[in-house]
Amino acid sequence: MAPALSSMKPAAGDLLSLARSRDAADQQRLLRGVAAMCEASPPQPGDPSHALLSEIFLVLAAGAERDIRRTLSECLAGADWAPPALIHTLAIDEIEIARPVIAASPLLKDQELLKILVECTIEHQIEVARRPRISGRVADAIIEGGEPAVMTALAANRTAEVSEAAVRRLVEASQRIAALRAPLVRHPAMNDQLAQQLYGWVGQALREALQERFRVDAPALSGAIDEAVRAAYARKGEAGPAPLDEDPARDEMERRLVAKMDASGQLRPGYLIRAIREGRLSLFEHALATLGGFPLAQVRDAVRADHPEALRLACAAVGIDRAVFPAMLDEVRKLSGGLPTGELRKPRFMERTGESAARAFRAYRAA
Repeated sequence: MAPALSSMKPAAGDLLSLARSRDAADQQRLLRGVAAMCEASPPQPGDPSHALLSEIFLVLAAGAERDIRRTLSECLAGADWAPPALIHTLAIDEIEIARPVIAASPLLKDQELLKILVECTIEHQIEVARRPRISGRVADAIIEGGEPAVMTALAANRTAEVSEAAVRRLVEASQRIAALRAPLVRHPAMNDQLAQQLYGWVGQALREALQERFRVDAPALSGAIDEAVRAAYARKGEAGPAPLDEDPARDEMERRLVAKMDASGQLRPGYLIRAIREGRLSLFEHALATLGGFPLAQVRDAVRADHPEALRLACAAVGIDRAVFPAMLDEVRKLSGGLPTGELRKPRFMERTGESAARAFRAYRAA
């Protein structure tokens, strides 16, 4: 059984000298002492122990190793007696160190949170957006910044102070940022009017959720959406409906997202299933093209084809199991106006996978 922290605590007079020491053993002793003091009753401002502890923390953080700064952040995250200067420094440190204090420190006020939004990384901004009970001023700054991942984190934060005008801006942004739609459907500040607006941009599952929560004239809206798509294609002289998600700004955003995930090694076949389930057809197409090394135009031709064979081959080439593909095809058709059409044939020969399927896809598109 581990000894209690109080039994590890060095004498108070030794703490400052330990903080100035660069010896690894002294640093570890100091960490245990700091943890023990945090576990005890917090010192009050004006007490000699409070001044001593503040100086120890500041000296320790000035040149401390990463692990020590992270331990300090975790230890002081909820402390209202911690040195404000130290909390502000930890909040702009690398994200693994900053996360605990951004999430919980009562010493971070609007001014510090706004500074993080302006000066720090997207990961820091996301943590601000997730922080419980952030003010309307901070929420408005997040929306004004327009960063999709940060806005999505805000939309999912049920405790944030978000005005009706701010929610309206999030709903408008969801036309180009598909990830906003699911959290907005469940957002407590949504109303009937905003639900009507959001209805036209979400997939079938989210439409059903909107109908359950709000008074949405589903038949009228669905008919209007279908008619708008047909009219748009009639003006272009094209034959059939295209996915509702085709939007240049969103398309470019999703292309960059897929490229970033691919560069970091995070793009996997399972991401295709996730994209489709979230109603993000354009993201699905970009991810499939990148995973398979296919031109995006060929993937989109396969989605809009008069037969699902080309899409099946492309999915097989990147590792989508043949048992999964029929369900995926159904979801694609819900988002693309019923395309690709035609029946899915059972293969007459051994099922193509990997490079064999990729070659067959390219040959199929060439033909």
